[in-house]
Amino acid sequence: MDLQGFGVGSRVAIGAAVRMPAPLPEPKDVAFTGDVSAEQQRANASIAVVQADLAARAAEADGSLKEVLDAQSMMAADPSIAQLVGDGIAGGKTAERAVFESFASYAETLKALGGYMAERATDLNDISQRIRAHLSGVPVPEVPSRNEPFILVAVDLAPADTSKLDLDKVLAFVTRDGSPKAHTGIIAAEKGLPAVVAVAGADEITEGQQLVVDAGRNLVIVDPTEEELAAARAEQQRQAEIESAPLSPGALADGTPVALLANVGKPADAEVALAHGAEGVGLFRTEFMFLDRDEAPSKEQQTEYYTALLAPFTGKKVVARVLDAGADKPLPFLNDAEEANPALGMRGIRILREKEHLLREQLEALRDAQAATGTELWVMAPMVADAADSEYFTALGREIGLNVVGSMVEVPSAAVVAEQVLATSDFVSIGTNDLTQYALAADRVLGTVANYQDPWHPAVLRLISMIGVAGKQLGKPVGVCGEAASDPRLAVVLVGLGVTSLSMAPPALAGVRAALKDYTLEQAREIGARVLQATSAEHARALFDG
Repeated sequence: MDLQGFGVGSRVAIGAAVRMPAPLPEPKDVAFTGDVSAEQQRANASIAVVQADLAARAAEADGSLKEVLDAQSMMAADPSIAQLVGDGIAGGKTAERAVFESFASYAETLKALGGYMAERATDLNDISQRIRAHLSGVPVPEVPSRNEPFILVAVDLAPADTSKLDLDKVLAFVTRDGSPKAHTGIIAAEKGLPAVVAVAGADEITEGQQLVVDAGRNLVIVDPTEEELAAARAEQQRQAEIESAPLSPGALADGTPVALLANVGKPADAEVALAHGAEGVGLFRTEFMFLDRDEAPSKEQQTEYYTALLAPFTGKKVVARVLDAGADKPLPFLNDAEEANPALGMRGIRILREKEHLLREQLEALRDAQAATGTELWVMAPMVADAADSEYFTALGREIGLNVVGSMVEVPSAAVVAEQVLATSDFVSIGTNDLTQYALAADRVLGTVANYQDPWHPAVLRLISMIGVAGKQLGKPVGVCGEAASDPRLAVVLVGLGVTSLSMAPPALAGVRAALKDYTLEQAREIGARVLQATSAEHARALFDG
């Protein structure tokens, strides 16, 4: 039986299915007639236990997992939710029912906001289950532990679930819900694990069934035949050979260089990136050190942090994105105003222009870190919409003493006027995750519209082509730092459309490096021109081979 979903990465896994325990049932809505104060204290005690547990898990985690666990811990400690729970109990609800209703109501509010906030709605459901499990004295429905490697099958995975996963035992993820850009997809990409999410029919997979998870084909094969198993093993062998090949700079078959860079967020990521052969950093997410703070880090703190990340890349290129936060990732010192649609609100360079003192401090800290390390530092602004944004940022960077100042193209308007943005920038880097989201009006974390979140869509490819043409005309670099860069075949298309560097999660570097070696620049351009004629993402994939 073949099940279709949305793949993360291009790897293949073979193994037995292990299912996540079923979520806790909805608590009965029966009238509470006991001691209200005691019931409120009971609820508060369980909330405190769960909050402390999440904080402890966050302290042991790293990367994007630490970020979301920190966010979960803060949500559990949110006094407004505790107030909702207390009011529910006072209104005649049991503690379990009050927790269920309060978190469900808050989750619906976040879903309506879209973007990053919608992703947090899933986290709220997980927190609710943990509190209700503690209240009821039953185990939390967490990930199972096994001695043998397995494929984890679940409705979806919350950050607290993956924090306790033994990733040496997990071969792949299969989820009924979610999207490639939500938590499960992010963790799979970072760890180099295949995943297929939003799989219709995933609920029918039973414990112990043998599966083939083929992320590159968006496919889960249940009870594969011997022929299907042989094909999967052959693909695994091919991928193993690719990953064991000697590390070398990215290049096409004719020797045309294509820089292969890594996406990183913290100093500890540097070792992993270099071990996978990264030639530098194409996306340094500087916002990681700003999150979960009541006030911005000082210039001195930032300089120390940036220096620690840049030092391992002395003599190599590091592209740092300045603080990408705002309405959909609210920071109290940046912008705490409520917005009806945060994904289209004050974020990125828009809010930084209003808070220029924060931007200046960050740019100065980056400049000082570069001076201390001898790294080739490039700095770019997020959410650039037009030449006015890029001109402002480039001028400020020059004033502060930065040598290479560029713009991210994530907003379709910036792609349409790419020649104007590039005329006022030293380079551009394409954030394909957001560019796809905005071009197709499909929230990147919603599984219900996951079929639109596909960078192979001809509308997205045509926008990228416009940027590539402008880069060639002006003789300026065009990079890609979104997830599209990690797809080996799509990487060839991107180069054919004018992209000169590709940045991705480090585990994806080997596959992309190998794919580029199979095509000359002329062949890549022919493929790029061909896929632009596609009428859908699937059609574009089909046109890749002619």
